Amino acid sequence: MKKLISVILFLPILISCSQMKTQVDLIVFNSNIYTVDDGFSIAESFAVKDGKFVAVGTTQEILDKYSAQRSINGIGQYIYPGLIDAHAHFYGYGMSLLTNADLRGTKSPEEIVEILKTFHESHPAEWVIGRSWDQNDWEVKSFPTKDILDKAFPDNPVSLRRVDGHAAWVNSEALKRAGITAKTKVQGGEVILVNGEPSGVLIDNAISLVEKIITDPPAEVSAEALLEAQKNCFAVGLTSVVDCGLDYSTVMLIDELNKGGELKIRLNAMLSPTEENFENFVKNGPYVTDYLTVRSIKLYADGALGSRGALMIEPYADDPENKGLLMEDNDVYRKVCQLAYENNYQVCIHAIGDMGNRFSLNLFGEFLKEKNDRRWRIEHVQIIHPDDFELFGKYSIIPSIQPTHATSDMYWAGDRVGAERMNGAYAYKQLLATNGWVPSGTDFPVEEINPMYTFYAAAIRKDKSGYPENGFQMENALTREETLKSMTIWAAKGSFEEDKKGSIEVGKMADFIILEKDLMTTEEQHLPYMRVLSTFLAGDEVFKIKKD
Repeated sequence: MKKLISVILFLPILISCSQMKTQVDLIVFNSNIYTVDDGFSIAESFAVKDGKFVAVGTTQEILDKYSAQRSINGIGQYIYPGLIDAHAHFYGYGMSLLTNADLRGTKSPEEIVEILKTFHESHPAEWVIGRSWDQNDWEVKSFPTKDILDKAFPDNPVSLRRVDGHAAWVNSEALKRAGITAKTKVQGGEVILVNGEPSGVLIDNAISLVEKIITDPPAEVSAEALLEAQKNCFAVGLTSVVDCGLDYSTVMLIDELNKGGELKIRLNAMLSPTEENFENFVKNGPYVTDYLTVRSIKLYADGALGSRGALMIEPYADDPENKGLLMEDNDVYRKVCQLAYENNYQVCIHAIGDMGNRFSLNLFGEFLKEKNDRRWRIEHVQIIHPDDFELFGKYSIIPSIQPTHATSDMYWAGDRVGAERMNGAYAYKQLLATNGWVPSGTDFPVEEINPMYTFYAAAIRKDKSGYPENGFQMENALTREETLKSMTIWAAKGSFEEDKKGSIEVGKMADFIILEKDLMTTEEQHLPYMRVLSTFLAGDEVFKIKKD
């Protein structure tokens, strides 16, 4: 009887203690949580309320203070902030999934034609569209010509973007419809000629002559593309993406899908430099919601190394008559920079070659003049002249890197630019030193979407086969901690969002992922194949891996 009374007396105390705890929406405990805070500390538990972290600490601390209907016992699992891709083409990737033949990894023009025939049968349309061929993967590494496409598709126009997006391979029907002849000239672009006639390969701005006559997809297809891209991003642990170069209509569709609750991934939209974007966005100042941020403009200084459009100080080692292309007149760049400066917008400029980067650094320096916090960025920063590294720190210009470019290009980049210029190529450690932080991304669909490849390329500097044995230019490898920061807190900082996301800290958005292994300690050969077990956005699970 005394024991029964004791239990009865103890029950009100238990109920009272439970009532004294703060109610939250989610508790995660008994985990290894890389917070990526200033001290790069590891926690055991956190609590989430209204989509934000409200407490981070030990399991005992959180369970003593909080209660929740939903809880996750991590059983020692590894948890990280949601990953952020600081440079990608989210909408373009989604559209490629729906409308483009996938030509990545093809070994010859003949193989491509067979893929196109199969694709066209299953996706009948007036235009035959494809993406991601790379002549550097072929036995004959020269650009292809229109002839083989003409034979396979005499009546349908064909347009195939190179893997870097800076060259297109088209057939005669596409050239005819675009009005392209041997006499066609375009600023910042080139119509490649063979025997005095268009070969079928267009470089940089010349591509627009064809693409502007391709009918825009209906809104429902664009919406489906965005949602397909979101699904794939969540599956690889991406909770935020910077989408580089969007038109007004696409940004408005993104905003509409956000408000309707269908599109939940957090997007930072870099605007294409159009008058419509200037009038509707730039002149009205930054536009910021929990899911969409618009406060930057995307420019192109030059083209790409693979298609020899990157602007070089000296000619290409394997093309002595060619220094690459400057994409626009100087006045165009200055007009956009002035508008951005006046309206507190960030300028982000694509630059690959050493002259493309020098031009961009000096252009930005004209407006920034000294150290600042405007965070104007140079995207890709692939080849830097030794004299120019100090300009990043002088003007607080942010180098935005895509590490898988290094391991994709390492087989042939030296042939393009020569050994001396390779000393300043893909120099991520040296670029990190200029300002103390770098954002990183994939540039998908130029590269594959998986950020684990980014991590591996940045820290290990090898391809997935383990080549080269000792890593590629390892003096410029990042540490694993630096790499994780570049994919989380530094990527957030690159878009002025470090106070909102990028780390697991009180007050920030509760975006996080659970991985099957520890990024910081697992054997290097396992890194590219690291699986995301779950992805959470604002405390809600948006992806869970299917059990084997």
